[in-house]
Amino acid sequence: MRMMLPTVRERRTVDRLLRSFFSTYRQLDFRRAMTMICRFYNLKPPPVEWFEYLDWGKGAGRTYEDGRIHLVHPENWKRGRKYNSMKQWIHTVHHEIGHYVFWTDAERKADLFASGMMNGLGHGIAIRPLSRPAARVRLTGTRRSAARPRNAS
Repeated sequence: MRMMLPTVRERRTVDRLLRSFFSTYRQLDFRRAMTMICRFYNLKPPPVEWFEYLDWGKGAGRTYEDGRIHLVHPENWKRGRKYNSMKQWIHTVHHEIGHYVFWTDAERKADLFASGMMNGLGHGIAIRPLSRPAARVRLTGTRRSAARPRNAS
């Protein structure tokens, strides 16, 4: 089964709005991003509450069964965290929205949703060029040398 995601154009708009909210803290940008995602899935936007920290600083977001989402505000995300980048905060927001959209089988699908939403947006992810896979070396079962190819006689 394939996961339905908004188009790249819509995801870029959502990403731009979330980036803007991360740097300026304008609530309107965040609400527009949530509305765009929820409109695609024909859902009403979830109520979001902001916190300085969750789970004694270990968690970044939480989605509850009644649809409420608790998130660490970007202002607090930036200070006192080991991983405090904008990209990771946006990924966290997408992950929690993934919980909201796909409540069943929550963790796996939320991770897939967050990865899908971030895919193709140019966040500086190093893309490896397609090349031949490295030669596999068998470690057990045969005495054949790893340097000698199989079809050589």
